[in-house]
Amino acid sequence: MSKKIVLIGAGSAMFTQGLVADLILSPQLGPYHLCLVDIDPDALAVAVGLAQKLVEAKGADLTISGSTDRRELLPGADVVLMTVGVGGRRAWEQDVFIPRKYGIYQPVGDSMMPGGVSRAMRMIPALVDIAGDVKEMCPKALFINYSNPMTANCWAIIKETGLPVIGLCHGAFRVERALAEVAGVPPDEVSSIAIGLNHLTFFYDLRWKGRDAWPRIREKLPTELQPSSGEHPYPKAGNTFNDGGIGNNPFSWTLFQAYGGYPSANDRHVVEFFPERFPKGEYYGMQLGVDAYSLEEVIAWGDNIYADMRAQALGEKPLEKKLLERKVGEHEQLLEILTSIEHDERRIFYANLPNEGAVPNLPDDAILELPAVAMAGGMRAIHFDDFPDTLAAIINRKLSGIRLTVEAALTGDRNLFVEALLADGAVTDRKIATDMMNELLEVHRAYLPNFFPEEVTV
Repeated sequence: MSKKIVLIGAGSAMFTQGLVADLILSPQLGPYHLCLVDIDPDALAVAVGLAQKLVEAKGADLTISGSTDRRELLPGADVVLMTVGVGGRRAWEQDVFIPRKYGIYQPVGDSMMPGGVSRAMRMIPALVDIAGDVKEMCPKALFINYSNPMTANCWAIIKETGLPVIGLCHGAFRVERALAEVAGVPPDEVSSIAIGLNHLTFFYDLRWKGRDAWPRIREKLPTELQPSSGEHPYPKAGNTFNDGGIGNNPFSWTLFQAYGGYPSANDRHVVEFFPERFPKGEYYGMQLGVDAYSLEEVIAWGDNIYADMRAQALGEKPLEKKLLERKVGEHEQLLEILTSIEHDERRIFYANLPNEGAVPNLPDDAILELPAVAMAGGMRAIHFDDFPDTLAAIINRKLSGIRLTVEAALTGDRNLFVEALLADGAVTDRKIATDMMNELLEVHRAYLPNFFPEEVTV
C-alpha cells in the first residue's frame, strides 16, 4: 500500500521538484502517493505538470495528485508538509522594501526584524488554519513545517491547536558540513551539538572522530579572519550564493571568538538577530540587502527559476536531466528522517521542537532548534544541561520579541505588533514603529484575516 504525502504550498517549485526527484531516486522507500496542494491554480498546474513529467521520464512508481482544496486530499495522509509562502515573493519584497524607507536594511526578512515580524502576521493565521484541518482530518499524520518564520510559526500552531508540529530547515545540517570543511576533515566523520533558534543555532560542540575539532579551526582564525585595508575589509563577505569559509562570514566568526559557539545559518541570517550592531545596514563597507546579500538578486533568482520550471512543466521547453538529480535544499534530509521514523532507526537530526525541559536554561514553551531523535512515533528532542548561559542569554533576549510576534499575529492586536517591532530591536522609536506597521498592514491587508476580518479575500 502506498504511503500518502500531502504537500501544501506546492507552488514552491524548487522544493516540489527536489522532493519529487528524491522520491524517484529512492524507490526502496515507496511506493508513494504525492498530493500537491496550492490555492493558486496556475502555480498548482506548474507543480503537478513538472512532477508528472519527472515521473514519466523515469517510469517511477509514484502517483501524483493535485488540488487547490487541501481538504480534498488530507484524509488518510501519512505525512503532511507545509512550504507555504502567503503572498509569495511580491509580498516578501514589501516586507523588506517598506522598512528601507525608515532606514532599516535587511538581507533576508523572513525570520527577524520588521520583515520577519510582518511575514509572521500573514503566515501564522494561514498555518493555524491548515493545522486545524490536519487535526480534524488526519490527526495521526506526521506534520512538518518548512515555512518561515520557523520559530514563530511552529510556536503559534502548537499554542492554538495543540497539534504536534516538527519544523525542519537544512541550515544547521549545511553549516555542520561547512564547519567540517573549514576544519579540513570529511563532513561524514563530524558530529556536533547546536542549540538555539532557527537561523540562530549555536554550534558549541564539534567533533571529528570523537575528538574536539575546534582547535583545527581556531588555528586558522588569526590569518583567515584578518581584515584587509580599504573600503571592503572582507571582500568575500556578502555573497548570497557563496557563503562558505571564514572570511565569508566575519560577523559569525566574531561571535564564535566571543562566545565559543558558531551560529547557523551564517552571516546572511545571523546579522538579523543583531540589528543594533549594523545601523542603517552598514556591514563591512557594504549595505545589507543591497550590495551585501542583495534581496533584489535573490528575488530575481527565484523568479527566473520558477519561470524556467514553468516552461518545462507546460512543455514549452524540454525537461532538463539535471532536475532528476539529488540537490541540496530544504527537502534534502526529509526521506532520511521519514525512513528513520518508519523503521525506528533512532538517527539524530536537527529539528525545531518545543523545549519542554530539554534545555533547562531556556523557556519550556519555546520552540528550539536542537538535535532530535527520529524514532517510532515521531521526533524527540535530546536533553542537554550544558548549553552555556552566555549563549542562552542571547536566545532568551530574542525569544521575548518572538513571543510578542506570535500573540500579535494570533489576535490581530496592533499594539502588540508595535511592541513586537520594538522588542525585536531594529526599531527604537514608537512613532516609526507605528508608521511602519500601518504601512505594512495596508500593503498586506488581503492576507491578514486577524487584522482585517471583513476584507480578506484569500
